[in-house]
Parts: sequence; structure tokens; C-alpha cells
Amino acid sequence: MTASARGPEPSDPRRALPSVGLLLDSPEIAPLLARAPRALVTEAIRTVVDAARIDPSAAPTDNDAWAQAIDAQLAKRERPSLRPVINATGVVLHTNLGRAPLAAAALQAILDTASVACNLEYDIEQGERGSRYVHAVSLLRELTGADDAIVVNNCASALVLALNSLCAGREAIVSRGELIEIGGSFRVPDIMAKSGATLVEVGTTNRTHLADYDDVIGESTGAIVKVHRSNFELRGFVAEADVSELSSLARTHALPLLFDFGSGLLLPLDEFGLHGEPTARDAVRNGATVVLMSGDKLLGGPQAGIILGDAKAIAACRKNPLARAVRVDKLTLAALEATLALYRDPSRAMRHIPTLAMLTSPIATVRMRAEQVRERLYVGGLPCDVVETEASVGGGAFPTARIPSFAVALSGQADEIERRLRVGTHAVIGRIGNGRLMLDLRSVPEAYDDQLVRAVMASLSSPA
Repeated sequence: MTASARGPEPSDPRRALPSVGLLLDSPEIAPLLARAPRALVTEAIRTVVDAARIDPSAAPTDNDAWAQAIDAQLAKRERPSLRPVINATGVVLHTNLGRAPLAAAALQAILDTASVACNLEYDIEQGERGSRYVHAVSLLRELTGADDAIVVNNCASALVLALNSLCAGREAIVSRGELIEIGGSFRVPDIMAKSGATLVEVGTTNRTHLADYDDVIGESTGAIVKVHRSNFELRGFVAEADVSELSSLARTHALPLLFDFGSGLLLPLDEFGLHGEPTARDAVRNGATVVLMSGDKLLGGPQAGIILGDAKAIAACRKNPLARAVRVDKLTLAALEATLALYRDPSRAMRHIPTLAMLTSPIATVRMRAEQVRERLYVGGLPCDVVETEASVGGGAFPTARIPSFAVALSGQADEIERRLRVGTHAVIGRIGNGRLMLDLRSVPEAYDDQLVRAVMASLSSPA
């Protein structure tokens, strides 16, 4: 039998390590047992002891050190998987970081709805069972001019539900130039195929004409689909049929036209240098039978898929059994309705919906905030300076737009600074540019400037 099989030699420092039971009963661990379940504390102790057995030289040296190590391990186990981060990347609608932060009114609506019972599927006026599909509909009709609307859990499911309701078992015509890939390697044609419709591709990658659609319309045709290329832009020798042209063609052949425009933009942003994205009202006015959009992109609300349009088409979506599989929950409806209510006063929406406020904040304001953050970090012992940057919209909207911005550039080893900020108690996600870690203030809601400073100081002032 080898020495390792027999266990540690008498001189092996591992023999001096305390047992799990001894540590569990020590007075230094009592506060942890008061804070967390005994089983969770036991697992944290076992992890720390096992690490000390692997590397005895790194083992805690006294009871207080053991308690600190166990406390740190327990904190890791208690930390939720989904937690807040500060988005200082300069990408305002960062898909990996949760896209649109919610307005205060939306957060309050979630709290009010979640803390007690609500009338999710109860008609208060009639005193009988109601429908969750009535919530937010009147606001969507008012703000977009649509006849009716239905809200589901995201825009991809909205597309599947609309196609399945209006075109299942038939052909859906779509331009080759609009068969795009969205986030996470998901592709629009693959999503559409799940609806039960058969895709018929027309045109070429760069040029599709109205006649291309007309040429393939036949007895098997069930719908025409238009997809707004929101996450990239084609330039040069290009052509496409717009929604108004396609709506006229669809009416001629008594076909529905489905327009997936994605972004959820309700107010034009041209005066802020953001051009080329249609608003929901434009999309409805141009004649599509149904318009599909997201709630958590430029609309600035929670993740949701919104289907607007013809009352008969929306009724078909509402009656489809698939609607139950993609239905939206009460908290999303509460947040969406509160967000939409802000749009009744456009100037109020611009101020209070974080996405719109970040995108439209004057460059002088962003620079002033960056200077204030730099000053506080510098006084705190962290060398840094303010640099000009370019931010972006993100979320697959305005793909070529570059928004003037300012960032605080931290001095030091960029990779290490990035790591320490990312794994800190309150994670800060920046970006590396020109060999420095930059914190772009364009994508940080102004109310979070103080929290940004505190999180950076805590992460970089403590030992690595």
C-alpha cells in the first residue's frame, strides 16, 4: 500500500486540518448558522477544508481565518444566478445584459401586481371570468392606431403564433434578403418553419422586387411576410418592396401581410440622429395585416412579443390553442402597461423610460457625468481619465448608428481590471479599447452613477 493510499504521513500538514464537525461546532461559525441553513454551511465548510487538503500551504491559520474563508464560500453559494450588473459597455440595449432597464413606473406596477391578488383573468365590472388578453390592449390601440392587439412572451413566438393562425399548412412568401439570423444563432426561417407554414423564397440576397412576390402567388399561398432587417444594413446595388407596396399586392389577392419590424419603436428619434427605423404607427398605417414587435427593445419595456393589426387576424391569434403556450404572465403585463402609459406624453416618455433617456441624453450631459465619475475615482486613488467614445443602440436596432459618448478609461492592466470589475460584489461590465478598460456612461442610467463609483472602488481597492 502506498503512502497516499494509507493517508497523510505523521509530518504531513494535512493532519493538522480541523474536521468539518469541529468547525461546524466552533463559536466563530455560529453567526453563519444563524444566517443560513445548516446544510448549506456544512457544504461551505467541506469545500474550504477540501481546498486546504489539496493545498495545505494556503490553509487558514486560525479560527478567525477559517471563519472568513467559510463565510466567503457561503456567500458564493448564496449568490443568485441571475443578479444585477452595471452596463458600462456603451451598448444601450445589450442583449446579453438583459436589454431594456425598466422605468420606475413599470417597477412599481410589478410590485403592486405581485404583492397581492390581481384581476389577471377576472372581469371586475361583470364579476365573472375575464381574459388576460385585454390588458394593455387599449393603450396599444391608442398609441399605434391598430384595430386590436395581443401580447405574448417574445417577438419570435409572436411570429410563430401569427403564421400558425393565418397560414398553417399553406405557403408564406418571404424575400431571400430578409431570412436573417438573430441572437443566439436562431434564424428567422427556422422559427417560421415551426409555424406549420411552408416558406417560399423570392428574389435574391440584395434585390427583391414586387413582381417577385406576384409571380409565385398561387392557390397554395397563405400569406406574404415582410421582415425588417433591423440588425444589419444592405447598401449599394439593392432593392426591396416596401410595406405599402406589399399591402396593396396582398389586398389584391386577399392575402394577409405579416410585418415583423422587431424594434418596438413608438416615437421617432430622427432629431437625435437616429434614422431609418419605422415606428409602430407607421407600420400599421402602411397597411400590414399584422405588425409584430418586441417590448424590451426600443419600446423600453419588459420582454414581450406584441401583435398589432386587423381585428379578425388578432381574434384568430387569440383563439389559437398555441396562444396558451406562449401567453404572457401578470408581471410582464403590468410592466408593459405602465411603460405604454408613459408614451401618452412623449416628453415624459423620453425622460422616464431609461432606454430613451440614455439614447437621447445630450453629449454635454454624458461628458459632465463622466468627468464627475473620473474625479471621484481619482480622489479615491484610482488613476483614470475621460475619453471620447462612440456608443451603439444594440438590440438589433439602428445597426449602423454610432452615438457620440464619453467614457472613463481606467489606467492599469486592462484584462485584470476587467476581470475584477466583472466578478465584484456588484458586477460592472465595461469594454476594452486601446489597451484600457473603459466605462462608457452612455449605457449607464444616470441614477446609477453613484453605484458605479462605489462598485468600481470596492472591486479595485480591495486585494486582488
